[in-house]
Amino acid sequence: MSLNPEQLKRHCEIIIQSRRIKNKIVVLCEGEGGIKDNQYRLSPQSYARMEQMPDANFYKACVPRWWSQYKPEFFNCGDRKDVIDTYFTLLEIHKQDSNNSYLIPEKLFVMVDLDLQLQKIDNYIFPDTEAIFGDLYGQCKVNEINADNHRIWVTGLIHKEAYFLIPDLQEVFDNISASPVYNGNPLVLDNIYLTMADAIVDDADLKNNLPRIANRINYLSSLDCSNTDKFRDSWKAEFDNTQNDIEKNELILALLTIKKAKDYWHQIHPPSDYSSSAERFREQLLLEIGQFYSYKGNNPRYHISFFLAALHKFV
Repeated sequence: MSLNPEQLKRHCEIIIQSRRIKNKIVVLCEGEGGIKDNQYRLSPQSYARMEQMPDANFYKACVPRWWSQYKPEFFNCGDRKDVIDTYFTLLEIHKQDSNNSYLIPEKLFVMVDLDLQLQKIDNYIFPDTEAIFGDLYGQCKVNEINADNHRIWVTGLIHKEAYFLIPDLQEVFDNISASPVYNGNPLVLDNIYLTMADAIVDDADLKNNLPRIANRINYLSSLDCSNTDKFRDSWKAEFDNTQNDIEKNELILALLTIKKAKDYWHQIHPPSDYSSSAERFREQLLLEIGQFYSYKGNNPRYHISFFLAALHKFV
């Protein structure tokens, strides 16, 4: 449920009057936390804990290791529409009363999920999230030339959770002391990819949006995107027959660009001797994944890392 106008205004007032953003870059992202406390009553106290909440704490963990001072401040702002509404409302409130604002508009940015459906954006240089994606990415890499055009960023993969499952992370999972488990066995990412591919034909959301989202991966001419059955079959055939690691990674990232990964991430569990909950285990795993990305700044293959590294020029 999105914020109503009164909640949105109060949400933005709390952010804009927060001393923690003084002279800082501010990044608005999806996720719950401070904005919805005690059945939608907004609480300034909860904003002080914001960076400990999932989503914000993941992005914070991804900040480049070499960035030592004036790191960005991250705020969970609800769903994708809430985040974008927060962006424009913050700018409007600051414009009306800059004397009571710690915000520096030039230092305000957004990161939201690409998702399957497009989100329209009024009064912005790009009309919707799909247009942002088309300008910001090419062949699953950030378009470095165009990156400076964007204040509102969308993920290059379908959503944040897809970045928890990229092939490069297999080594991270293999070396964690509490080894993650998927379907009762040690986590092997290839098994998740094959399960995701098989599930494509049952994904009504993907099927209804396939003609548009197929354009995201049209650089892979070997994939038949005319319908979900053909996409599944062509993807699996290429996956089984490709020996080249680079080409195989391209196939996987193409899949993660159009097939939702959140449910598969939530099926990852701790080993049987882990003493806490699966949710707590995944939260700890996220910090390990964030640390992985914190070493990848300026590399356009790692979208979140590149985004955060690009912000440093605004310090």
